[in-house]
Amino acid sequence: MKFLRTAGLSTALLTMLTWGSESLLAHHSFAMFDTAKSVTITGTVSTFEWTNPHAYIEVDTADAKHWSVEMGSPSILMQSGWKFKDLKHGDKVTVVLNPLKDGKTGGLLVQVTLPDGRTLGNGPGRGPTQPSAGAPKQ
Repeated sequence: MKFLRTAGLSTALLTMLTWGSESLLAHHSFAMFDTAKSVTITGTVSTFEWTNPHAYIEVDTADAKHWSVEMGSPSILMQSGWKFKDLKHGDKVTVVLNPLKDGKTGGLLVQVTLPDGRTLGNGPGRGPTQPSAGAPKQ
């Protein structure tokens, strides 16, 4: 009887671990983005979310579209020069992204040109190799 109870618990535990690993793998998948294509949008930041596991930029464009741009984690972004205060509501930006495959207005950040002229990517090796110096002072 003890063997059956142990076998039942083992099966239940294995099932839970399998379900959990599928959701973890799905979370870290970039399959929803068309990484063979890039789209450039220019607009106004409505929200900049500096959160784990991914940061987001929400951008409203002149043609009345709202774009949600997924980024890496804050710790990865900081390695390529990002700071939580780099963007705020109302900032004008130009974003290059890999669009969603389903055609909705969203994508994965490739790079963004900030209001001060700096260009930042989506972490080390993703976008500009070094953060650009920004616009010259006048």
